[in-house]
Amino acid sequence: MKTMTRRSIPVFFLLAAALAWGQAQEATLNFDPAQTTVNFTLGDVLHTVHGSFRLKTGQVRFDPATNSISGELVVDAPSGNSGSTGRDRKMHKEILQSVRYPEVTFRPDRVDGKVLASGRSAVQVHGMFGILGVEHEITVPARLNSRPIIGVWRSTSRCPT
Repeated sequence: MKTMTRRSIPVFFLLAAALAWGQAQEATLNFDPAQTTVNFTLGDVLHTVHGSFRLKTGQVRFDPATNSISGELVVDAPSGNSGSTGRDRKMHKEILQSVRYPEVTFRPDRVDGKVLASGRSAVQVHGMFGILGVEHEITVPARLNSRPIIGVWRSTSRCPT
């Protein structure tokens, strides 16, 4: 768990990677906290650890004509759960300091690459990742898959770790 903050950055970005609207006009994506989770996967010495966090709030605006993106995603740090009480206690106390820093944020500001209207796209999303009271500039790779379904765009996204 000692590398959690570095390795969790791409995983946290999974939410923001859902920007794959692909429409020709600016779009806003409002994330529903009741239906959104942030999943993470961490390599450990003996096995791979999987877990999740709950989203507090999230809204992202994306203009495919200019590749501009803005908004913010706020994750509830104390909600982090890996399925192991001991590991989670250590994660919250020593790594995330969840009592002192109850939120983890991502504010995207730029998309490098083309988001296709339909099909698969590979892009890089740049922004500010806030954890432990400090913001860090990051660029995260995102693979997106967009397809129209009955006039509504549905997207899935995945960030390689």
